[in-house]
Amino acid sequence: MSRTPTTDYEIESLLSTPTPGAIETVRALGGDYMVLGVGGKMGTSLAVMLRRALDAAGKTSTKVYGVSRFSRPEAKTELERFGIAPISCDLADPDQVAQLPEIPNVEYLAGQKFGTDSAPDETWIQNTVVPSLVARKFRRSRIVVFSTGCVYPFSPTAGDGKGATESTPVAFLGEYASTCVGRERVFTHYSRKYGTPQLMYRLNYSVELRYGVLVDVATRILAGQPIDITMGYFNLIWQGDAVARAIQCLQHTATPPKLLNVTGAEKLSIRRVAEDFGRLLGKTPQFTGQEAASAWISDASESFRLFGPTTVPLDRMMQMVADYLRAGGKLLGKPTHFETRDGKF
Repeated sequence: MSRTPTTDYEIESLLSTPTPGAIETVRALGGDYMVLGVGGKMGTSLAVMLRRALDAAGKTSTKVYGVSRFSRPEAKTELERFGIAPISCDLADPDQVAQLPEIPNVEYLAGQKFGTDSAPDETWIQNTVVPSLVARKFRRSRIVVFSTGCVYPFSPTAGDGKGATESTPVAFLGEYASTCVGRERVFTHYSRKYGTPQLMYRLNYSVELRYGVLVDVATRILAGQPIDITMGYFNLIWQGDAVARAIQCLQHTATPPKLLNVTGAEKLSIRRVAEDFGRLLGKTPQFTGQEAASAWISDASESFRLFGPTTVPLDRMMQMVADYLRAGGKLLGKPTHFETRDGKF
């Protein structure tokens, strides 16, 4: 698609375009697929890319199930439009989880981030108890478990350092990060207990046109609001590339689980990205704060070794975001809080 998409359907079609690597993965694997947490920001893109990759691989009879509470009933219809089989399930309810079909290939995207500071008990339930139910239910499956770079400590930003690697010890910077470490620990326990092959998919900032760090920065510039640059630096990856890598990760699950950082290759300056957006949008960005000497950044060299380069460069992402916002495109209303340094979301 040469022009910037403007509708939700066009955006999902762009985000779910399967890469050659995703197609080769589903061609090689047997069995159906299930996306747990399909109603979240990335779940639909992942499920639809799976469907399109399977079709491209000639595996049209293989099913893709999308599991969610579906608080928006129309979301079921939207998934069915893309060829996904929706299943309503509250993953915190053991009886409902027990009724799910056993599927060989599972992508786990369920979890809670925003609202953690006001309801930490619910976050612990969603990020540690639910994984226990899911890990036991799908003990005979291969599972890609979505995690986050927030499990790491801050990394120095000076010099050529790329940030935390998979061997960096985890940290507990706030309630959310602690529950994310808890999610990984729970899944790892059941991987060891049952021999379930898993991969911990430690993602840093997936972005698209309706949400993400780029959208947060650009909307503040357009609104004349200051941008807090205390965090200083960040990583990002186009959501289409992120979900393609998640599909390919199904071929790299292991027991004990493999750890994998997934993000872009660059360590990006928030100040510089804002200045570039200012030129695209014809407005001068305003800043507050001063860059700290450390930030939540990750070294994704191993994922680049496994999967090769990403497909959408930063300048293309920024141009699409600028075009979309200028056209009055609607947003998901889910800011990333990229500037947060105390772990409170």
